[in-house]
Amino acid sequence: MLSIDNLSVEFSAKALFQDVSFVINDRERVALMGKNGAGKSTMLKILAGLQQPTSGSVSVPKETTVAYLPQVMVLSDGQTVREEAEKAFAHLHRMQAQLEALNEEMLQRTDYESDDYMQLVERYTHLNDHLQMMGGMDYQGELERTLQGLGFAREDFDRPTSEFSGGWRMRIELAKLLLQHPDVLLLDEPTNHLDIKSIQWLEQFLQTRAGAVVLVSHDRAFINNVTTRTLEISCGKVYDYKVKYDEYLQLREERRAQQLRAYENQQKEIADIKAFIERFRYKATKAIQVQSRIKQLEKIVPIEVDEVDNSALHLKFTCSMRSGDYPVICEDTAKSYGTHNVFHDVNLTIKRGEKVAFVGKNGEGKSTLVKCIMNEIPFDGTLKVGHNVQIGYFAQNQAQMLDGELTVFDTIDRVARGDIRLKIRDILGAFMFGGEASDKKVKVLSGGERTRLAMIKLLLEPVNLLILDEPTNHLDLRSKDVLKEAIRDFDGTVIVVSHDRDFLDGLVTRVYEFGGGVVREHIGGIYDFLHERQIESLAQLGTTGSPSQGTTVPVAAPEAQKSASKLSYEEQKAVARQRKKLENALAQAEERVTTLEAAVKMLEDRMATPEGAADTQLFEQYGKLKHQLAEAEEEWAEAAEALEAFS
Repeated sequence: MLSIDNLSVEFSAKALFQDVSFVINDRERVALMGKNGAGKSTMLKILAGLQQPTSGSVSVPKETTVAYLPQVMVLSDGQTVREEAEKAFAHLHRMQAQLEALNEEMLQRTDYESDDYMQLVERYTHLNDHLQMMGGMDYQGELERTLQGLGFAREDFDRPTSEFSGGWRMRIELAKLLLQHPDVLLLDEPTNHLDIKSIQWLEQFLQTRAGAVVLVSHDRAFINNVTTRTLEISCGKVYDYKVKYDEYLQLREERRAQQLRAYENQQKEIADIKAFIERFRYKATKAIQVQSRIKQLEKIVPIEVDEVDNSALHLKFTCSMRSGDYPVICEDTAKSYGTHNVFHDVNLTIKRGEKVAFVGKNGEGKSTLVKCIMNEIPFDGTLKVGHNVQIGYFAQNQAQMLDGELTVFDTIDRVARGDIRLKIRDILGAFMFGGEASDKKVKVLSGGERTRLAMIKLLLEPVNLLILDEPTNHLDLRSKDVLKEAIRDFDGTVIVVSHDRDFLDGLVTRVYEFGGGVVREHIGGIYDFLHERQIESLAQLGTTGSPSQGTTVPVAAPEAQKSASKLSYEEQKAVARQRKKLENALAQAEERVTTLEAAVKMLEDRMATPEGAADTQLFEQYGKLKHQLAEAEEEWAEAAEALEAFS
């Protein structure tokens, strides 16, 4: 579908890519990997046609559509969520307007036997058939399902987009791209503004309903679940691995080990040749052999070894004095904005040394409770911060709050105190801001670099309670691993607000789920929580509970609890897959019925005209469509019965 031939890109005479060639095929799921600055986002822009290479070409078939989601984009106001999402169907509205114009022209003409009139009819028929193949104008169901999948509630559809944060408006832009059903979908960090449930929905969409996908992401679990091929940008080249990300890591290490062995052998060969030349350079009897060795040396093509980022990045959160046994206690804590209740009756106790996660859909109150703990906003009920608790807080927009006009060095120099000011350049070097990088202005830094810089500010003051609100946004995989290790080694207490499953895995021992105005406690790690939620769904456990000892426990009917206990986790997964299969079958049947109904209605409108009434072919086509509609309705009924019986 996309063919890249001998692509080269240069910036300031420095080559970013050189003679890169590869092909993206239909329905492939491709991860684009590489260190920060390797050119991943540049490659996506070139594939999207937004940036031109220095040389080479990108070939896109004429009928192929390409859609691109950048990390940052200009967002528009003045529309509701539904109206903004409907822009994805602008091409359908244009086709409908063309059909109406053609229909009006046919009604006004009387030269029914002329070639020109027949061509007009053919254009109308072709355009109408094309519109029906694309689903017609009945797209509201799909639009609503997509918005809900990305986390919007039905009552949000008619709210102005200006009422939503930048992250939620980025979700609208993602919804618009998905609703266009492009042949090739280019996504640059699509999960940055999604919660866990929305990420899982997006995974399912990309796996089952998308065309070709090329994505850049630092969410390891998301990459592994979606992609089956990995393109790595390294040393200005692209290495193609027909495997998932985890397997790619192993193969990459094997390839680099082979390169190192070949490089070492070549260096030994070069050293031997040079030694021979130096030894016999001035001996007339060896002149021929020396010249031969010189020519041999000139012909050697140096073996390149893939670059590995060996920059030192060691995070160490220094735990200050010992805090009280319970750094945070909430008793019937509640927060409302006017008539909107964010959460109520929150009862939780976080013990000293615990590492817990706050998870849930965006807008359910995770960051709000953090702000209550920080005493930044008023609340109802009781919230106690324990004795000797010193909080280090990383806000969700911490990186964006940095002064763009300051340099990296000045940013840290302004917050450093005492002897630490003498070690600023050493600290910056440890965070990959060594040398000239420390003199860069903040405004030219990438998202990951800004996040690292904001993290340095957090490290400068000893604390015993870390509160990190989405700390991994824009961090690359290596930086996330280092941050995770630093949090794991921290002796104090940690609250992490995050949607990154891989980051939370093995890090937290307790999960607090925010949703529906309540906070539920789940003992165990993040995947224990996800498994538990899946079991609740299968066993039809209730979504409301009563507070008990600081825990809101979901209540299920005894029969549901019994059936759940009889099924193993693998059996429950199989049941979930079967249910999903039946739901997909029903959805496809519904779409087919809707499409055929629209086609029948279109023909009925044409048959109601004098010209249509005299068209025998129109009646034949109408009869076929009615027969297809009857079959589709029967398939829909069978699918509905199967799903009802399964439930």
